[in-house]
Amino acid sequence: MPNIDLIIQNAHVVTFDPARATTGDGAIAIDAGVIVDIGTTADINSRWTARERIFADGKIAIPGLTDAHLHTAQTLMRGLLSTLGARKALRIPTWREYLVPFEAALSYDDVELSGLLAYTSMLQTGTTSFFEAGGPHPEAMASAAETTGIRGAVSLSTMDGGERIPGSMVDSAEHALARNIEVVEKFPAAADGSARVTGGMSLRQIISCTPELIVDIHREASKRGVKVHTHLVEGTYEIDFTLERYGKRPVDYLIDLGVFDETLHGAHSILADPDDVDKYAAHGVSAAHCAKGNYGIGAPPALAMWRRGVKIGLGTDGVAGLGTLDLFRVAMLARIGQQFIYGTSVHNRNAVQPHEPLDMAIVGGARAMGISSHTGSLEIGKRADIVLIATDGPDAAGYASEEAFLYECASGRDVHTVLVDGQTVVKDREVLTADVGEIRAKATKRQQTLMDVLD
Repeated sequence: MPNIDLIIQNAHVVTFDPARATTGDGAIAIDAGVIVDIGTTADINSRWTARERIFADGKIAIPGLTDAHLHTAQTLMRGLLSTLGARKALRIPTWREYLVPFEAALSYDDVELSGLLAYTSMLQTGTTSFFEAGGPHPEAMASAAETTGIRGAVSLSTMDGGERIPGSMVDSAEHALARNIEVVEKFPAAADGSARVTGGMSLRQIISCTPELIVDIHREASKRGVKVHTHLVEGTYEIDFTLERYGKRPVDYLIDLGVFDETLHGAHSILADPDDVDKYAAHGVSAAHCAKGNYGIGAPPALAMWRRGVKIGLGTDGVAGLGTLDLFRVAMLARIGQQFIYGTSVHNRNAVQPHEPLDMAIVGGARAMGISSHTGSLEIGKRADIVLIATDGPDAAGYASEEAFLYECASGRDVHTVLVDGQTVVKDREVLTADVGEIRAKATKRQQTLMDVLD
C-alpha cells in the first residue's frame, strides 16, 4: 500500500462539498499538504499506510473557516473604543476619526505583533484563511502569517485622497499603484495553492480614492490574477458622495468605471439594494458580511446575496469593535440578523436554514477570497486545511446528531485540532507555532502606549 504523510481517522467527516457528503467513522488521507482520499476509516486504512495518524474519536472534521474581511492592523485596538467611549463621546465617523489614525501610528513591529496576536487567536477558533482588508506594513502581516502557519492574502491600505486623513496614510496615485504591485510580486500565488501567504491589492473606499487610482489598481490586479479588496456600500455617506459627485449610486459608478467585476471584493455591502444585488451576481463581484457591526448600520442583504449566487463570505472586520475573531460566533450573529430581516416581518421562523451561515463562513469565504479551487471543502485534490471540533463540551451534550451540534451551537471554544496544508498548527487547543503567552503579554504592554493615539 502507498505510504503517505498523515491519516485522520475515526472522525465524523462533514465535507461541505457540493453533494454535502458526510461520513461517520470517517477518515481523511493527506500527503504533501493535499487531501488524497476520503472515506470510512476501514476503507482508508485498507488503501493507505501513514507515517502519522490523528485519532479523532468523537470529533467532527470540517474544512477550515475563512475570514473574508480582516483588519490585522487594528488588533491592538481591542476594547480601546469602548474604554474611550466610557469617558467621553466618540467622534464620527469612527473609521476616519479613530481607525485610520491608529493604523497610521503603527510601526512594522506593531503590525507584526498585531498579526501574531490575531492569527493565533483565529487558528485557535478554527479560521485557517484570512482576506486582509488592507493596512500599513503588509510585509509585517506576511511575516506573522508565515510564523503562525495560517493561510492569508495581505494587502496595503490604499488612499490618494479624502478629507482629514493622516498624511502618512495618503499616497500619490503613482506610488500607491507601485506599492500594490510590489506586494503582489513579493508574495506570489502558486497554481496548486501551496503558497500559503500571498499578496493582493486594496482600495480603502470610494470616497478616499480617485477614479484614476481605482481604474489603475483594477487594471494591474486583473493582469496579475489577484483581487482588489475594498469597502463598498458600507455607509450612507458613501452613497451620498457618489450621488453628489457622479449622479449615481456606488455600484453604478464602479460599473461605469469598468471595475465592477470578479476582480472586486466588496466588504460589508450593507446598503446594497435589490438592483445592486442583481448586479453583484451578474458581474461576479464578491462580498463579505461582517455580522458583528453591519446591523448597527443597516439591513444587509447577505442571505439574498447568498441565494442569488453572489460569492459572499463572513468577516470579523477585525477587533476594533466587538473584539472576537471567532467566526463561529459571527455565523451565529449572521443567522440571527438575517432571520430578523427576512423572516420576522413575514412570520417565517425558518427563513435561514441552519447550515447556511456556516456555509458562508467556509464555502462562501473561500469563493470570495478566490481560493475555492484549493480550500472551502474537504475534497480529493484540495489543500488539507482541516478543523477538528470536539463534542465533549457543555454545549454538545445531548445533541441528536453531529450536524445539529455543528450548525446550531459549535463555537471556537470547541475547536480541538487545526491543520493548514496538512501541518498541525493547533493541538489540544494549543497553538504549536508561536508562544501565545508571550505574544499576549507584549500586546498588552504595547496597547497601553498606543491608547494615547486615540485620546
